Amino acid sequence: MNPLIYPYILETHNLYKSFKGFVAVSDVNLRIKKGSIHALIGPNGAGKTTCFNLLTKFHSVTSGKILFKGEDISSLQPPEIASKGLIRSFQISAVFPHMTVLENVRIALQRKIGTQYHFWKSSASLKHLDPQVMELLEVVGLSGFSKELAVQLPYGRKRVLELATTLAMDPEMMLLDEPTQGMGHEDVLRVTNLIAKVSQGRTVLMVEHNMKVVASIANQISVLQRGAVLAEGTYDEVSKNPLVLEAYMGTVEVS
Repeated sequence: MNPLIYPYILETHNLYKSFKGFVAVSDVNLRIKKGSIHALIGPNGAGKTTCFNLLTKFHSVTSGKILFKGEDISSLQPPEIASKGLIRSFQISAVFPHMTVLENVRIALQRKIGTQYHFWKSSASLKHLDPQVMELLEVVGLSGFSKELAVQLPYGRKRVLELATTLAMDPEMMLLDEPTQGMGHEDVLRVTNLIAKVSQGRTVLMVEHNMKVVASIANQISVLQRGAVLAEGTYDEVSKNPLVLEAYMGTVEVS
């Protein structure tokens, strides 16, 4: 397989997960193009977050395969997968609340360079990372908040900080779980524009309920229902699909 020709960075082959007899994900086949923003959508309980947990091995695969850049990563552990450049964020803000914005991003950079366990070193010894931290904060619009404690940030900016810590890991592919959940209109717009900005040169797979966000930035969409892929295509294609409209009836607006 020539990586310069083969367009898919992430694939699943017949991905299946059951929990004590309950089938959460059934025969899911995904193909994520390198450099794209791919959205995973579906009604509540459709299996979206379970898929994310399988891709990053927070859940083990019952059967099927996960390929990242052509390599079978189905049996790897989360740190091994992260080290390969597949990094995820979570539905809830996952930052250290009583550290500053700068310190949060600096910790993520430490993880990248492998010094996160050097507890005996003083914070002064990490100052050489600060210019790189400030560059990342400038990218996400948080440079003016570098000395603020994370707990003091408004919710929307905490999610932006989480995105900054994800970027600090230098991901080749980012998995974003509900990146705009619980945000007001202005924060949704800010984070949507930010995702589009930082996706340049990267691949993004995101679970997202806000269809305006999906419509504005997703190149391709996979729709899950009851743990299986119901439809795939562009936003225009899936939003007119009768099966998708039926699945969403009474939950969210697709168009």
